[in-house]
Formats: sequence, structure tokens, C-alpha cells
Amino acid sequence: MGRVFLVELGGRAYRCRFCNSPLALADDVLSKSFNCRQGRAFLFTKVVNVTVGGEEERLMLTGMHTVEDVFCCCCGQILGWKLLHMIRAKSTRKGNSFWRDGGSWRR
Repeated sequence: MGRVFLVELGGRAYRCRFCNSPLALADDVLSKSFNCRQGRAFLFTKVVNVTVGGEEERLMLTGMHTVEDVFCCCCGQILGWKLLHMIRAKSTRKGNSFWRDGGSWRR
């Protein structure tokens, strides 16, 4: 495996709770008004210093969705998921966006 080069962010940033890697700027939060099974979820327009897992269909609170898990590129901790496609959903504005899940992020 090669060397990991982190993207540094200027300004207030959300960071990985485990290794302190910068993940997203506070300005990249599209919404904080979502809930997931682990609690509160945030919707981000852009994130950095992450890797994504394989595509899978997952049953969420709002129905079946195609998602990819998002991991910290430095420590490998799961951070949330990337929504690729919503099946039978009323809203399509959330497609291809990043979600913070649970408590793996800190500000």
C-alpha cells in the first residue's frame, strides 16, 4: 500500500474522532435534520480524506437505497455512507451525497 497524503482544510472542519484527519468543512454541511438508526445524521456536499466501499442495497428508514460505506483513509474507521440511488423514494435531491453516521466525526 502506498503513502497516504491528506488534504488539509482551511477553516472550521469536521474531523475523524479516532485519528483527527480533516473530513469536511462546516460550510459543506447541506443539512443536519436527518435521523438514522444510530441517531442524528448529517448530509454533506463534499468530503475529503475518505475511501468508499463496494456498492450495496440497504434498507434504510425511508426505504431501499443503493449506498457505499465511507471510511477514513487514515485509520479505516467507518464514518457513514454515500447515497448513490434511492428506490421508490419521494425525494431525489439526496442522490450521490455523503452522510455522516453516528459518532465517528467530531467538530
